Formats: sequence, structure tokens, C-alpha cells
Amino acid sequence: MDFKDYYAIMGVRRDATQDDIKRAYRKLARKYHPDVSKEADAELRFKEVGEAYEVLKDPEKRAAYDQLGADWKAGQEFRPPPDWDAGFEFSGGGFDGGASGFSDFFESLFGGFSSTRGGRAHAGFQAQGEDHHARVLIDLEDAFNGASRSVTLRAPETDRSGHVIMRERTLNVRIPKGVKQGQRIRLAGQGAPGLGGGQRGDLFLEIEFRPHPLYRAEGRDLTLELPITPWEAALGATIKVPTPAGKVDLKIPPGTASGRKMRLKGRGIPGKTPGDLYVEPLITVPPADSEAAKALYREMERKLAYNPRARLGV
Repeated sequence: MDFKDYYAIMGVRRDATQDDIKRAYRKLARKYHPDVSKEADAELRFKEVGEAYEVLKDPEKRAAYDQLGADWKAGQEFRPPPDWDAGFEFSGGGFDGGASGFSDFFESLFGGFSSTRGGRAHAGFQAQGEDHHARVLIDLEDAFNGASRSVTLRAPETDRSGHVIMRERTLNVRIPKGVKQGQRIRLAGQGAPGLGGGQRGDLFLEIEFRPHPLYRAEGRDLTLELPITPWEAALGATIKVPTPAGKVDLKIPPGTASGRKMRLKGRGIPGKTPGDLYVEPLITVPPADSEAAKALYREMERKLAYNPRARLGV
């Protein structure tokens, strides 16, 4: 997937004001409109300009796009960085919709991005403020034990000169024990101010887990990849296994193969129905890094009639 430089497509600088972007769009839309343009690639260019304007006209989408940095070149191979939008505060209904018909690049960033804008308050009119949303990263241990954490969020604002700037705020958030990935925490009154003195909206924090060195999470279940030796796999063994609540003994049955799943019931993320911990054995091969080790491998080769490719007919 190729990176798209929306500023280059619009012919504006990265520090352009919102009015500059609007004027550039009007000029280019007239130039490349398929109904009036004589350019050979008018339809393609018109579509590219529309996609660029969809992002740059919206302070939230523009600020999110700017987080990718200025070093990317148009046509360069691109993949969104992991959790690139974590800590970004936006208004609207959340990641539940987006413009259709745009490029794969747009869809990879904004395919589920939805933002809305409130109107003006008329005299005597009151309305509750918009809800805000943000994805935040926490440690798996926070979900296992519960915690209080300081969370810094970034939100775009348009200053008096028409430039988009980022505003930061830090909140103290209580992480409930047993929270799952994708679950939302509601902070009442932390959204946008109401219109005409109306009540503030709420802030919804969507929980994501930071990568863990041992466990993968899916719902309340956890998966642990457990290295074992060939003799433990062949003969069976009882092995100490780490769990978030401490080490436990796990029996490895004789003849265990890599990838076989063993369940430790209730050892996953806590909840009304706790998750499970699934252990996936991974058979590791000792290195032949000494003459003694090499001699042992040669002896195994001679004495063990073993062909792992027999089912392939070779």
C-alpha cells in the first residue's frame, strides 16, 4: 500500500490554515471536475483531491494524519504504525463509519473514523455537549489487578489564525479489575462543553493492551507459548509455568507435539466468569555447539529410526 501525501495533492504547505485548504480545494475541484475538465486524468485527480480534502478539512482527521510525521514520501510503501491513534481524543460516534470509495491508504487510517461537529446555540437554547472518544494503552497487569493510572490525551484545536494545533490534557483514570481489550470506560462530564450552558458530554476510553512479553489476550482468555525440550515432549514432564497470579505446575503428557493447547481453567483475566490460560508447547532444539553435543546428535541419528517427512512420501 502506497503512502499518500495529501498536502502535495492539494498543493499546500503542511502549516496551511483551514481557509487555505478550503481555497485550494475549490480551485482544484473546478480544474478537475470531470464534467468540465479537458485533462486526460481529470476523474482520477478529482477523486484524489476529494480524498485529500476529506482529511485536511477536518481538524481531527488532519491532526491524526499529521501524527504519522512529515518524512513519508508519496508512493512510499506504508503500513500504519501499531496503535498509531492511541491517546488521540476525538468527537463523534467513535470508530464506526467513514467515507467510502477512497483509497486503501485512506481506509487503513480512517475507514472506521467518525467525527461530528456541533452547531451554534441559539438564544435560550441548551444542548448537551458531544461525547468524546479515545483509545488508551494499559498493561495487562492493570486489567488483572485493577489500577489508577494517569492518562494523557491529545485533541486538535483550530487557533485564531486558522492553524490546527494539538491540546493535551491529563486525567487520572481508575482501571477496573477484569477490564477486557476493546471495553470502554465512561468518564462522565469529560466530553465537550454543552451548547448554551448545557451539560458537558462524556468521555469514553477504549481499552487496548500493550504487547506483553509472555501472554496474548483474546477476550478474557490468555495464551502463553511455552518452550520445552525434546525429551520433555517425548517422555512427559511436570513444568513450572508462569501465570499472572504466580507460578503453577503443569503436566506435559508424553508425546506432546508443538502447538498442542493445554488449558489452565480460570487463570485468565478475572471476571464474573474468569478467562482461561491456554499453554501452547513449543519444542526447542538444543544447539550442537560442542563436540559432545554433536556426537550425541549423531548417535540419535543412528539409533532412532525417525523420519518426520514420511507422510510426505520422501
